[in-house]
Amino acid sequence: MAQKKRTEIAELGQFGLIDRLTGKCSYRDTTTFVGVGDDAAVIEPPQGETMLCTTDTFFEGVDFDLTYFPLKHLGYKVVTAGISDILAMNALPSQITVSLGISSKLPVEALDDLYEGIAFACSEQEVELIGGDTRASMTGLVISVTALGHAKKDAIVRRSGAGQNDLICITGNLGAAYMGLQLLERERRVLSEVENPQPKFEGYEYLLEKYLKPRPRTDIVVTLGEENIRPTSMIDLTDGLASDLMQLCKSSSCGVRIYLERIPLARQTTELAEEMHIDPVVAALNGGEDYELLFTVPLAMQEQIMRLGLVDVIGHIVPESKGCYLVTPDGGEIRLKAQGFETSL
Repeated sequence: MAQKKRTEIAELGQFGLIDRLTGKCSYRDTTTFVGVGDDAAVIEPPQGETMLCTTDTFFEGVDFDLTYFPLKHLGYKVVTAGISDILAMNALPSQITVSLGISSKLPVEALDDLYEGIAFACSEQEVELIGGDTRASMTGLVISVTALGHAKKDAIVRRSGAGQNDLICITGNLGAAYMGLQLLERERRVLSEVENPQPKFEGYEYLLEKYLKPRPRTDIVVTLGEENIRPTSMIDLTDGLASDLMQLCKSSSCGVRIYLERIPLARQTTELAEEMHIDPVVAALNGGEDYELLFTVPLAMQEQIMRLGLVDVIGHIVPESKGCYLVTPDGGEIRLKAQGFETSL
């Protein structure tokens, strides 16, 4: 079997590497005036719209583990993370920049895989890669993604707009990404000393995809716009339902009641959680990295939002003085915490 070619980064140099990784960039979005190749990109938002900007940084060994994270999937995921923040403002993403801190242990071919995943995500989401930077890193791979988007100013939704009795809506299901990570970590531990390891992933492919290749919920923002539904507040779910919901409540100066039996869980999430002796509700509340959207709408929109068939209504907003609680099927209340939860006294 022929040995796979390995090209050292030093063979190309910084500018040669940039040319190789970004050489296939093309620009069709009318908001991109100047892309890769100049000292700065030039963006011209559509007339009457406002630009949005957000940045996320990911560190090897902290945010991802290359022993089981395929670089193509990693490229896709960092794009998802970036544009999800734009979507959470009820805006549509349009461009990204990607900057890398690169360890000498990675060959050029590994970065080709990373950028293949980035390019695929950009093509799928109709987002353009317009720039970035590369530097040497002494601490492993570092990826920084800046995402840009645009929306009409009166359409932008912040975390701070939730009102009394608003309904709490959530897309997709929760805890799957966390359980996908637990599965990968379990197999890594079990097979760490095994020659030619064969991890057991059968039956849990959905969980792996939710962790390794989460899809941004652009479809939700588009649908809400088509249905003339403007949420009163919104946040994307990256730190777990409890933590993100409490951030929204803090910004909106309100409390919340969510109902345990309404939290959407995938079958594979529940099955693996039971197998690993993990409470699936804990996975949903504190797992993170679901990249789903949590938003609020006025109570009067309940019928309209339910007709969409794309979201679950899991609770409602209450006065700030009533706090943030999870309601159990027997009517008990458990106080939400950013990490874990405890029974109310």
